[in-house]
Amino acid sequence: MIQLIGVNSKSTIDTREKFAVLEHDVERIFNELLSFCSEVVLLCTCNRTEIYFNAEVTDIEAIEAVFQALNWDIKLINNIFYLKDNETARHLMEVACGFHSRILGEDQILGQIKKSYYDAFKYKAVSKELHKLFQLAITCGKEFKLKTKLYRVPVSASSIAARECIKKGARKVLLIGYGNVGKLTAKYIISSEIEKLYIAVRDINSVEVHSDKVEVVNFNERKSYYAFVDCIISCTSSQQPVIYKEDITDKEYTIFDLSMPRDVEESLYYIENVQVFDIDKLSLMDDINRENRRKIMWENKEIIEKHLNYFSQWHKISKVVPGIKKIKAASEEISRSRYKTYKNKKYTKDNEELVERLIRSTSNAYVNRAIEVLKEEQLKGRAEECLRIIERIFYI
Repeated sequence: MIQLIGVNSKSTIDTREKFAVLEHDVERIFNELLSFCSEVVLLCTCNRTEIYFNAEVTDIEAIEAVFQALNWDIKLINNIFYLKDNETARHLMEVACGFHSRILGEDQILGQIKKSYYDAFKYKAVSKELHKLFQLAITCGKEFKLKTKLYRVPVSASSIAARECIKKGARKVLLIGYGNVGKLTAKYIISSEIEKLYIAVRDINSVEVHSDKVEVVNFNERKSYYAFVDCIISCTSSQQPVIYKEDITDKEYTIFDLSMPRDVEESLYYIENVQVFDIDKLSLMDDINRENRRKIMWENKEIIEKHLNYFSQWHKISKVVPGIKKIKAASEEISRSRYKTYKNKKYTKDNEELVERLIRSTSNAYVNRAIEVLKEEQLKGRAEECLRIIERIFYI
């Protein structure tokens, strides 16, 4: 059964940090989860932790097993939600279309779902139902994005951070980290009238940006740039803070922390000359366009229903696939048997007569069996339904 355990988005950022899945721990987590699941996909972003899995165990037994695999504190169980079957499929489709994003309709989630699916594929953790569900969710998200044209109103933590940075009059910006979020943030910053963007990374050669506005610097030298930039945007995958109070001077600072766990040391939130905006605060800045996006999204929700119906039909049909395989195998066996007979007798019999007999024999193999089943079902009082199905098969 496909199931989902997710962290409630209304939980505080302090609590959500406790559920963060760290990149260096992903392989171990997959191995742990696959010990009792047939399929697993980890959808973990700066603002989302969701574990999709296919397992025979369900409900509290499944929840406890996942908590143990991820080393989560079971005392925090009230901060998660749990879904099964169709509810899981609906939730993923809605996530792919931006309905459950903290910033409604944000445009990064689809790429994050793709990455999560490909990561699971790399670890051989998807093969059946989740494989199909995630493929359909990605298709649904693409269609939704294309039809709603939400890209005309760019919205993401990256775009909001860049916009606010420019609104505050920043001329020089330090960007720490250059993963997917960092690249998107850099794109927004470079397209503005900013004077200089410093990008701090551990591997300087990993950044390929051709712009006079950009200077790539070593991550370990980032502190030396704090004194003469107007704004800092941090989006690393570090499990520890990368911006500390002791490294900040007395000048005015605006810091945008787009990471989960957070990159900014907690004490910096209480410094008078420092303004820190984490992903929760950034979401509150999105009120201007939120209602417009909400209206457009709800008007196009039938796209989700279409893909959900398709998945539901596929899921029902998949239950009879083993039976279909048996039917095909039986058909192939009969074909092989008749062909073998033809090869053995084609020089000893009249070919035309032989072919006619073999065709009739093949037809009778199915017709006679259908008649036998119909008789058996008549004795059980189920002949009417059986006959209806047989007629659909044999009457053209």
